[in-house]
Formats: sequence, C-alpha cells, structure tokens
Amino acid sequence: MAIRHIALFRWNGEATPEKVDQVRDALSLLPGRIPALRAYTFGPDLGISEGTYDFGVAADVDDEAGLAAYRDHPDHQAALALIRPLLADRASVQIALPDPD
Repeated sequence: MAIRHIALFRWNGEATPEKVDQVRDALSLLPGRIPALRAYTFGPDLGISEGTYDFGVAADVDDEAGLAAYRDHPDHQAALALIRPLLADRASVQIALPDPD
C-alpha cells in the first residue's frame, strides 16, 4: 500500500525568512538522497484560506518500510533539526494512496 505522509508546520517568532530558506534548502536535497521517496513536495502556504498552517510537506512512499526509511534517514533528521526550533505547532497524517489502475 503506497502512503502519502503530510506534515504541516506553523512557525514561531524565530522563523525568519532566512531560517525558512535554510529549511527549504535542506528539504530540497531529500529527493536525491532518499531512494524511498517516490514524490516529494513542500512549500509555504499560499494564503488563500484562513486558519491554515504556514508550511507543508508531502512525501509519497511505496509502503511502511519506505516511510520508516524516509523518517529515519540522516538527511531528513538534519532537516528536522532545522525545523524543530522554528515550530509553534505541527500536525501530520499518513494516508493510503489509491492503487494505480
């Protein structure tokens, strides 16, 4: 069963544009370094609706083993080390992707 992991971040007052750029730079490396990633998208909220989070990440993997490989990969952990000090709030969900026909 393919899985989509979605993480949403709400930044705190420490999240300067420069620090968010560092997060984006770190996340941009992951698709080339984590073979388990089948699709990877991230970026700031577009500001279309109220009550949203500031930034989101969507990672598609083949299965639970792929999710664990992504979660535990050293480069992902390095990105999280940049993200955690900037967080006011975080939410995540893992959902099943439909089987391709």
